[in-house]
Order: sequence, then structure tokens, then C-alpha cells
Amino acid sequence: MTAIMRSGERNADIATLNTNAARAASGFATLGIGPGDVVAIYLRNDFAFFEVSVAAGLVGAYSTPANWHNSPDEAAYIFNNSGAKAIIIHADLYHPIAKALPKDVPVFIVETPAEIITAYGLSKETCVPPSGVLLWHEWLADFPPKTKGPDEAPGTMIYTSGTTGHPKGVRRATPDAEQAIAWSTIIGHVMGFDPKYGNPTDMVTVVTGPMYHSAPNAYGLFAFRFGASCILQPRFDPEELLSMIEKYKVTHLHMVPTMFVRLLKLPHDVKKKYDLSSLRFVVHAAAPCPVHVKQAMIEWWGPVIYEYYGGTETGAVVFCDSKEWLAHPGTVGKAFAAADVRVISDDGKELDKGAIGEVVCRMHSLPDFTYHGDDEKRRRAEKVGLISLGDVGYLDDDGFLYLCDRAKDMIISGGVNIYPAEIEAELHKMPGVNDCAVFGIPDEEFGEQVFAVVQRLPGASITEAEVRAFLRERIAGYKVPKQVEFHMDLPREDSGKIFKRKLRAPFWEAAGRSI
Repeated sequence: MTAIMRSGERNADIATLNTNAARAASGFATLGIGPGDVVAIYLRNDFAFFEVSVAAGLVGAYSTPANWHNSPDEAAYIFNNSGAKAIIIHADLYHPIAKALPKDVPVFIVETPAEIITAYGLSKETCVPPSGVLLWHEWLADFPPKTKGPDEAPGTMIYTSGTTGHPKGVRRATPDAEQAIAWSTIIGHVMGFDPKYGNPTDMVTVVTGPMYHSAPNAYGLFAFRFGASCILQPRFDPEELLSMIEKYKVTHLHMVPTMFVRLLKLPHDVKKKYDLSSLRFVVHAAAPCPVHVKQAMIEWWGPVIYEYYGGTETGAVVFCDSKEWLAHPGTVGKAFAAADVRVISDDGKELDKGAIGEVVCRMHSLPDFTYHGDDEKRRRAEKVGLISLGDVGYLDDDGFLYLCDRAKDMIISGGVNIYPAEIEAELHKMPGVNDCAVFGIPDEEFGEQVFAVVQRLPGASITEAEVRAFLRERIAGYKVPKQVEFHMDLPREDSGKIFKRKLRAPFWEAAGRSI
């Protein structure tokens, strides 16, 4: 079967997209773009995203996708800080940040496709390319395909979001041949693109998350290079995903726990409506998954669900399949042989099994990284020779890792550590709750207090008192939110994950403190 890429009603074979990438690489070379340079991508998930990424690699350059939710100032920072030598952007995204684009850097416009216009409710007027600009596909058509690139491409430089200050680009050294094989083996294993799961051309995946994020970026590009057919979902919709699985006989998926939650909220008759028997390998990561949610997904989809943990800086360092997870409910996996994973105290001492502390890790077979232009942040990230990704957790007696929460999300109230993920997991069990976010807000007496924002299911009329009473029966009293607000909608990323910082920030800003 010929591998193809689909998006809405459009499709293209992988060979054509690779030819376009090779033509664009020749074009980049004429612009003086070469080894170590950066090509910035300001695109939603689209065919051009893959063409640009591959083209950058063919000239030895990094591709740098930027979060297109950025304000003009945030976008300008990434373009300037990365030293981008070219910027490729969707037509509708161009207009809001036009003034932020560097004056001396070539900008290429990709026409916004119909399925993205529909998914985001865009007006066609805002999607018209400005006059006199370079159109991506017209421009690359003028160049012959580049016949050879470097033995190993440097890959993607992802900008990580921080709690304070500007994000920093994670720039990994170009791997040597041995490191490239090790990386390919690990990512193929954790994402299911491995010959033991079948012929690559028989594999079909849906790219569900925005590729400006590290994991969807690695997943989508690896699937593309591996030769699998890829379907691009413009914006995550749970029932649409089920329909795609049945229609296209999808075999592989990469997801986040929020997607599981939204799938499980579908009515029973909708969940039973679609044939999901083609699924072979569904992997998830990015956040702790509530035990009852993953249990329900395994019961529904079968033992095809896998999990890993890692970060942009480290790659995947632990992994587990459904059988291992069922034997260790709540784990995110066990360390690979080439990985070092530890849990340490504030003073850097390794903690006993079961003790909660900061998770630090490293995959020794991968080339080291730097934070682009910020050696000091790179030094701060390293602890006891390993890398902190900002998570709190513990290891069990069998060496399986469990995450409690993000260190930045942990609430310290009266000197007691409270983990919002635990409270959110219980809230998701409450009838009438569609979604929720729990976080800390300023408290004069205790430093922080627990605050919850709840999105009701349509037609539900649950009250603050009912939420608090429900939680009192399930968690310690000091963990029960002091206040509960109900919102019709919650700010979300395209994966469905809640922008918790947007909910939390106004409380801290009002108190004259940043987060």
C-alpha cells in the first residue's frame, strides 16, 4: 500500500511531499541556509509542516515550530532569539503577527486549507494571502530536488515554555551514526513504529496534537519518515477521531490523558457505534493519567495502550505496556536500560523507594542539549548529573515511576504539599463534571489555598456545595478546594489540554506576584 497523508478532503502521497521538501531544500540553499541555521515554522498541522521540517534537515538546519497562539511580541521573540533564516506561516496566522516578523528574513505563506478554516471557524477573508508575498508551493516549484543531505539531520529545536521569563530553545547536537541509531530505536519502540508491529506501509496514524509541541512533533515526523500513512486532525474532536479510526483502519495513535477523558465522556451509544478493532498501538504521555481513566480506556480499547515519560531535553526515559500498567496501576513506566531515572530531595540526595521528590533523569545514548543562548539555564536544569524536567514523583520497589504532579503546579498550603492532579482525578469521577482545573491561589494565612474551576456537562446543575461534599468523601479535608467556580468553557490547547496558567495568572497578578 502506498503511504499517503490526508487532511480533510485533501490527500498526497508521501513521495510527493518528500519531493517538495527536496525542492524547498534547494531553495533554502540559495538563501544561504545551511548547517546549524534555523527555519521557523508558524503553521497548524498541514502538509507544509512536514515539507519544511524535512527540507531544513536536508540542508543541515534546525526546524523550529512556534506556538501559533503566541502574541505578536512572543512570536517576535522566538523569531529573533532563534536567529531564523526563513519563516513559513499560514495565511490566516500572518495577519495578526505581521508587524512582529523580522524585516530582513524571507517569509513564505502557505494558503490556509478548507478543513482548518472550518475547524477553527475562520472567515475566508482572513485567510487571503497578502499581495506581493512569496507563496510556499509556488516558490519551491522553481527548484530542482536536492539529491543529498547530511548523513544525520540536527532535528527540531523546540522552545519550551517556562513559568517565568521567555521560553528557551532546546538545541541538541547533531547525532553521530551510533546515537542516531539509538534514538531511532528508542522512538520507534515507544511510539510503535517498529517492524515487529507490521509493515510500515500498513500502518496508519492520526496526528491528534499540535506539532509545535515536542511529542506530537517527534511522533508525526517519525511516522512520516518511517513510511506510515498519516491523517492530520485539524483540531481534536473525540467522535471525529473514532470515525477516522473506523474509516481509515487506523493502527497507531499518540494521545494525551485529556483526550482519553473527553473520549470517555461520549455517550454510550456513540462509543459503541464505531469499529476500533484496527488499533494496535496507542501511546500516551505529557501528563499523569488518572488511574480510573486509563483503566476504562484499556477495558474499552483493549491492551493496546502504552505509556512513556520524558521531555524535550531528555527524550523518553521510561515506558510500559498495558500488562505492566495493570500490574502497577498509576505508573508511567520503568526506565530503559540506557536511561538513568532517580527521585531526589531538595538537597540532591537520592530518596528511598516510595518517597516523593523531584524526578531527575537522562538518556545516556543521546547527544547532549543546550538551551539556545542560555547556558545558565542549562546549568540550572542539571542536578546530580541528570536533568530535572520539573516533575514530582516516586519509584516503587520494582523500579516503576509514578508522577504526582508538575512541581510548578504543586500547591503548598500551610507548609503541606498538595497535588492538584490527585484532586482533578477525583473530580472527573463526579457526575455532571465535564472537565476541571485545580490550582493554588494566594492566601494571606496559609500562603496558598486550593481553588477549582469546573466545567459542567450540558444540562448538569451541580453546585459548589455539592462539589465540595463529593470531594470530602474521597480526599483529605485540607485538599478540598476552598473555592469552586463554574465556567462555560475552559481555555484549551488544540490537544484539548487546559491552559491552566491562564486561569491561575489573574489571581497572582492581583496579589502583585507573578507565576
